[in-house]
Amino acid sequence: MFTLTENARTELDAFFADKKKEAIRMYLAPGGCSGPRVGLALDEPNEQDFVVEQDGFTFCCVKNLWTMMGEGVTVDAGPMGFVVTPAQPFPSSGGCGCSHCGTGTCGGSCH
Repeated sequence: MFTLTENARTELDAFFADKKKEAIRMYLAPGGCSGPRVGLALDEPNEQDFVVEQDGFTFCCVKNLWTMMGEGVTVDAGPMGFVVTPAQPFPSSGGCGCSHCGTGTCGGSCH
């Protein structure tokens, strides 16, 4: 299942208002203490991809990532940009989950 929230659709409509719509790739990005996250980038799908069309937008990702995400995601937009939430969360890296990793302010548990 693929869900594109109203906020995300509005942001994408604004982004593509004066340019040609391109496909949007979901990819696995490093996430620091919190573990991996799903990022978005403009990129054309290929034969190894899962592809979904939603509200006039094309989203793609490699098939094994789609499976890792539990075959579902929600794409939302907030003050800090787009957030892709998999149906099946990724395991965390075991860190403290704080925003100060590497600074020594987490009691030494972030590495």
